[in-house]
Amino acid sequence: MANVAEDVQVGKSKEYSSKKYKLAFIEITYSFFLLFIFQWTGVSKHLALKISAIAPGSFLVLPLYFLAGYGIYYCIELPLIFYDSFLIEHRFSLSTQKISNWLQDQFKGLMISYIIGLVCLEALYYTLRHNPHTWWLVISVFWILLSIVLARITPQVLLPLFFKYKKISDEALKARILALAEKMNLKVMNVFEIDFSKKTRKANAAFIGWGATRRVILADTLKSTFTNDEIEVIMAHEFAHYKCKHLFKLLCVGSIITMVCFYSIFMTHAYVLGMFGLVSLTDIAALPIILMYFMIIGIVLQPLQNYISRAFEKNADRMAIHYTGLKEGFISSMEKLAEQNLADRNPHPLIKFFFFDHPPIDERIAMARSLMVNG
Repeated sequence: MANVAEDVQVGKSKEYSSKKYKLAFIEITYSFFLLFIFQWTGVSKHLALKISAIAPGSFLVLPLYFLAGYGIYYCIELPLIFYDSFLIEHRFSLSTQKISNWLQDQFKGLMISYIIGLVCLEALYYTLRHNPHTWWLVISVFWILLSIVLARITPQVLLPLFFKYKKISDEALKARILALAEKMNLKVMNVFEIDFSKKTRKANAAFIGWGATRRVILADTLKSTFTNDEIEVIMAHEFAHYKCKHLFKLLCVGSIITMVCFYSIFMTHAYVLGMFGLVSLTDIAALPIILMYFMIIGIVLQPLQNYISRAFEKNADRMAIHYTGLKEGFISSMEKLAEQNLADRNPHPLIKFFFFDHPPIDERIAMARSLMVNG
């Protein structure tokens, strides 16, 4: 009976993962197609002209154009977003969220994306106008600094918009986590529990923030189903990322990709703009072209980012087991995560190449079993 139940679970995970892979491919293709059509048909140019006529020379032109364009784009893509993030999650009994709450989260996500996106675009167009020869470098540095600021404010400003969290009440577990942090020479502000269960049955944990905002976040879905040994080794993995400066290294990789993208636009924009009947990047009607650059370069370089991330994850796994000595706790935590999150334990190499920024669960378990751990 146990084998039958296991086969059913594996089959369910494979079906769920297969649908998510297909949807990811469809969403990327669909998004690029929408941007291309928006630009090629002249809708972007027409929208920019209409807004410029309404508010000629006004500082409102870019915000209004971005609001209208983003709104149109989101409404067209909404059925796909709804199917992916709501219907599929409910079909596989992973989501506990009501549609009213889902819509609220979508609205909040849209507002945050719009505000952050507008800040980036205002900086981009200001730099394009005032630094025509070095704009690509100036704006790259700005976007990198902005990402650091966002990482710092996320725990205190953005996360509470979507989840409620409180200081953990389990003093024994808190003491273990803080003792582990001290053992790994890391400073932690506090340990918090977040109400994941109001939206999902998936489990997760994180060590987030920078400087004084650094804190441990445990999903209540993790805390209620995982043992203290399992939680400790999971947190050791998260601490290992900080200890090895993996987040900083990934930031550097992302920064290089950002610079590559902007430099590519700088070098080739004249030819590409000509294809769409445009003259200058300072024309806001060319915004979809800039976004298409980011999509193409992001897709091309994603496998490299995934490879680097998987290497860091392997390193963090080994370090977590080394510091805690909880080899069996690590293995059982992986088994539970695979079951609770419907993870694809052993994906096809191409799927792993394009989609996985963590090693598959079976690889992580095999690695753990191969390690010699001293008492």
